[in-house]
Formats: sequence, C-alpha cells, structure tokens
Amino acid sequence: MATNTGFFQKVYKVAHQIPYGRVTSYGAIAEYLGSKGSARMVGWAMNSSKNFPENLPAHRVVNRNGLLTGKRHFGGTEVMKQLLESEGLIIEDDRIVNFKEKFWEPKQ
Repeated sequence: MATNTGFFQKVYKVAHQIPYGRVTSYGAIAEYLGSKGSARMVGWAMNSSKNFPENLPAHRVVNRNGLLTGKRHFGGTEVMKQLLESEGLIIEDDRIVNFKEKFWEPKQ
C-alpha cells in the first residue's frame, strides 16, 4: 500500500484541479501521471478518497465514455448524478449527455 499512497496523492492533486462544471476520466488522469493503462488504479484512489477529510471533487471523474461508473461509492446511487447536475451537466441513463463538451483534459 505504501507505493499506492504516493500515486493516490498524485491522483488527488489532479482531481482538485478539475474545474467546476467539467469532468475528466480515470484514464486521462492515469495518462497525465505517466501511468497510461492504470485507469483502474485511479478508480481505486477515487474510491479511497472518501476516507480523507479534504473536499475532493471525485464526482467529476467518470469513465472514458462519460458513464457514472463510480456512483455507488457516493452514499447513494443518485448522489453523483445530483452533484454533476448541480454543476450544469446533463445526465441520462447514468451517462453525461454533453460529455465531449464538458471533458477537461489534465494536460492543459
């Protein structure tokens, strides 16, 4: 777990930079951190973020197709959707409708 801790902290640093009303993907964060192919590890980091007191916008991290795959980790299946909708995103069938328009690339 010690090696994961450093990676998780890097993931959290990137996640804190996601602008309000925008989203990114697990894979985009992994690639930005030089760990292309480690999207699942980014997902684990997002899931573990609930154990930290800092306010991490983990709801802004979705899968590469704009699906709310992490929704069950928010204390209810509608919480992630509600958070994203409160930021102006349109969600239908657990997918961000305007995903390409709202996607934030960490490389910027």
